Amino acid sequence: MSLMDFIKKQFIDVVAWTEEDDGTLAWRYPMQDMEIQNGASLTVRESQLALFVDEGQIADVFEPGRYRLTTNTLPLLTNLKNWDKLFDSPFKSDVYFYSTRQQLDQKWGTPTPIVIRDKDFGAVRLRAFGIYAWHLVDPKIFYRKVSGTRERYGREELEGQLRNSLVAGLSDLFASSAIPFLDLAANQDQLGQAMREKAAPLFAEFGLQLDSLVVQNFSLPDELQKVLDQRIGMNMIGDMQRYTQFQVANSIPDAAKNEGGLAAMGVGLGAGVGFGQVVGQSMASALAPGNGGAAATLSADEIVATLEKLHGLVEKGILAQAEFDAKKAELLKKLG
Repeated sequence: MSLMDFIKKQFIDVVAWTEEDDGTLAWRYPMQDMEIQNGASLTVRESQLALFVDEGQIADVFEPGRYRLTTNTLPLLTNLKNWDKLFDSPFKSDVYFYSTRQQLDQKWGTPTPIVIRDKDFGAVRLRAFGIYAWHLVDPKIFYRKVSGTRERYGREELEGQLRNSLVAGLSDLFASSAIPFLDLAANQDQLGQAMREKAAPLFAEFGLQLDSLVVQNFSLPDELQKVLDQRIGMNMIGDMQRYTQFQVANSIPDAAKNEGGLAAMGVGLGAGVGFGQVVGQSMASALAPGNGGAAATLSADEIVATLEKLHGLVEKGILAQAEFDAKKAELLKKLG
């Protein structure tokens, strides 16, 4: 190089990076035909790392701080260039900056339902979603495996890979946990921790650290959710026979006020069969010792409660007094 060419050549005195957006993970300092002046200043800010690459070989990594670039601060680069003494001439190396800020509120979820075996419902198709956070910890690995020599590498290019890595092993994880679907909500923290531990090595392969993972919700496909809602409703009702009897008893007074109301309920008063007889026969059948009814084991309190209910039917005009007296005598006889 002639003296004039050397004079015309541009040199870099300050190497630094100010992040202009929150999505850049790796950024290559623009060198073009310029070279870094011996003794130039390198500034690595908090939440950054700087990587020097010379002729395709990774040389030095700088953590946050301000450095004067000499052979003392570039030991590996100095060794690569075989400088025996302090170098006085400028040098040219690619300088990459990496953001180590925590990437917060990253969304994950199952793109399609995953099938798990549940002890209550059998095979269940399950959806899950939540958030996670991570940050870059090893620029050498990230440079070799992910960003390479590109001028800029953005977070959006990595999101799909990371999200799929998280949900890839969910089926095995849920199966090994043996937690029923109805108990998943109460164990979201436990499952989130298990997911993080399972996925952490996958992140480490890219030079990243998975800091946190939160399971926000579990859900079933719409058609299975309807079945679950019906089952919950039946459990809330409890004994369907007792519920049906309760509903019928409540509807009798209103039906009795309307002409044909009881007939419409199938009581059959128009056919000459009194409703009191129907009730009496049903009670007699249920209480008959030969039918395995509960009369043989009824306590005194239960018999009194039964009489009170029968008396209530008499007051409503549903049960005849004679029928009540007969039933009363029969029940009192049981006490003997």
